[in-house]
Amino acid sequence: MTGFARAEGRDQGYAWTFEIKSVNSRNLDLRCRLAPGFDALEPVARTAVPQRVRRGSVNVSLSVTRTAAPNQIRINRDLLDQLIALAAELGGTTEKPRLDALLAVRGVVETVEDADFGDDRERLEAAMAATLQQALDHLGAVRLAEGARLVEVLNQHLNEIARLTDQASACAALQPEALRQKLRGQVAALLDAVPSLTEERLAQEAALLIARADVREELDRLRAHVAAARDMLAKGGGIGRQLDFLCQEFNREANTLCSKSSDVELTRTGLALKAAIEQLREQAQNIE
Repeated sequence: MTGFARAEGRDQGYAWTFEIKSVNSRNLDLRCRLAPGFDALEPVARTAVPQRVRRGSVNVSLSVTRTAAPNQIRINRDLLDQLIALAAELGGTTEKPRLDALLAVRGVVETVEDADFGDDRERLEAAMAATLQQALDHLGAVRLAEGARLVEVLNQHLNEIARLTDQASACAALQPEALRQKLRGQVAALLDAVPSLTEERLAQEAALLIARADVREELDRLRAHVAAARDMLAKGGGIGRQLDFLCQEFNREANTLCSKSSDVELTRTGLALKAAIEQLREQAQNIE
């Protein structure tokens, strides 16, 4: 299921934004892109997301900005002395390197906040984790709204499958008299081909012809599958995989119906059934 959510937070001179995007996928695929220095929040996201999302490709991103300027800076003198000594050694001269070049080296100039964050780091990460939960709440609401719309679409496809199933049942080729006439013709053709056929063998062949022509069992199973699908939709929850499997069963019955059919009208109805089932399957893949 698709969805997008965004939540913002602010604390200790930092402002941050969580964005979560989800698109359809057969399994759960989670990807995290977090601001540098906040990798500790990735395990939090990988624990929280599966509790809310079962299927889908989910992307979690965190952006962080400073909202307050540092009060003071500190020079890392040990690193600075090492750089001066290294410059003298490599340059072969006692001339000191430019001060602005030394200060531009990463790690020479440190802010007090970055160097002495202390226990406040845990409080900041806890506040960010709370913002992540807010974003997941928003995402859940969006996905529920989409799910409600999908239920309506799925029920429309089920109504069409039920209508076509009834239409197949009403085909003239399925009526008793039509079956009897068809059977008489097939038996006569069989006797012409094999005049010495015994009554016992003839009865066996007749029974086989009847079984091949009778699609009532497939129609009954199609109706049962429609009822099962409606029960799933009414129950709700994570039913996507169950619907996927049920669509396979729908398709199996429709294929058997078409293979048994020797009537043009019934074959057309069977093909329409297969098209409706495929539309149902495509939408079922969007369900968690």
